[in-house]
This record gives sequence, C-alpha cells and structure tokens, in this order.
Amino acid sequence: MYKCLFFSIWPQYVKDRIRSTYMYFAGSIGLTALSAVAVSRSPALMGLMTKGSWLAIGATFAAMIGAGMLVRSISYENSPAAKHLAWMLHSGVMGAVVAPLAFLGGPLLIRAAWYTAGIVGGLSTVAMCAPSEKFLNMGGPLGIGFGFVLASSIGSMFLPPTSAFGAGLYSVAVYGGLVLFGMFLLYDTQRVIKRAETIPYYGVTKYDPINA
Repeated sequence: MYKCLFFSIWPQYVKDRIRSTYMYFAGSIGLTALSAVAVSRSPALMGLMTKGSWLAIGATFAAMIGAGMLVRSISYENSPAAKHLAWMLHSGVMGAVVAPLAFLGGPLLIRAAWYTAGIVGGLSTVAMCAPSEKFLNMGGPLGIGFGFVLASSIGSMFLPPTSAFGAGLYSVAVYGGLVLFGMFLLYDTQRVIKRAETIPYYGVTKYDPINA
C-alpha cells in the first residue's frame, strides 16, 4: 500500500514533524532567494562572488560548510533563537553563492524555477508514495556517484570544453549531476519520513526539523 494514502493514520506528531520540516525547507528557499536578490544589487558583493580565484572559491566553500555545521550544532529545543539565526545565516550564505545566476536574466531564471519546482514536487511525491523504503538503500551508490560528478566538475575546470575529453567531463558533470541529485531527492525525502517516524516522541533525542 502507498504511504501517501495512509498519511491520515500517521500519529499527529509524525504529521507535525513532516509538515514543519517542509515549512523550513520552503522558508530556506525564500530566504535564499531574498539574499540572492540583495547580493545581486550590490556591485561590491557581486564583484566578490564572481571572482574566479582559488582563494575566493575556497572562501565560498568554507563559508557554506561552516554555516551548515554551525546551524546543525545548535540545539533546536534548548536554543531556538540561536538556531533560527544560524539557519537564516546559512540561507543568506547560500543566496550569496547563487547570486551570480542573476546574469542569466529574469525570464530564464523564472522558467528554471518552475522546472525545478515541478521536478522537486514530482520526485518528492514519488518518494513519499513509494510502496517500500528502497530509496533509503541508495546511500552508498549515491556517495560514489557524488564523488564521480565532483571529480568531473573539477577536471572540467582545467580542460578546455572544446576538447573531446573536456566536453565529456563537462557532460558528466552537468547531466550526471542532474540525474544524481534527482536520486538524492528521492533518498532524502524517504530519510526525512523515516526519521519523523522513528525518533521517539518522548525520547532523549529530539526531532530537529531544521536539521532534517
């Protein structure tokens, strides 16, 4: 039987956990978009984010990873104010990272946003309604695939796209990345549901919708 047909028989706390998780997910998207718009309107910040130096790239990755580690390290129950501030900081950093996409133009970005919303909504529904938890078993292969796509992305930075090998790496990074992160979406959706179902309501470990 499909899980989505039995949403009504889940305990109320499981429904609340899943609902709050997706509300924070939607909030993250909104904050990221606002941050991206604000950064795109600042010549100084856009100049900083569009620098192609290794120092700028390293600083960007450090900021993303550091903000993510910070928000995950703060307790949702014991320090809600600090948790939410860190969550907004992380979304702001992500917005700054994607701000250079503004160069593509508004109509193209709006169309891409609609395509992305359709793909995310469709794959999330598939994962939620799957008759089994088979997508949870993809963690290992997904990790290997991520390493392969990451290596292809780094390699394409050093090889001209006009060469056969460079074009091949670029295709793997782009199209392989699309397939890979689509599979990650299936995996992560079922992981959110599984976590919401299995963490005891009165247990020592509390459910954290922001981390989820």
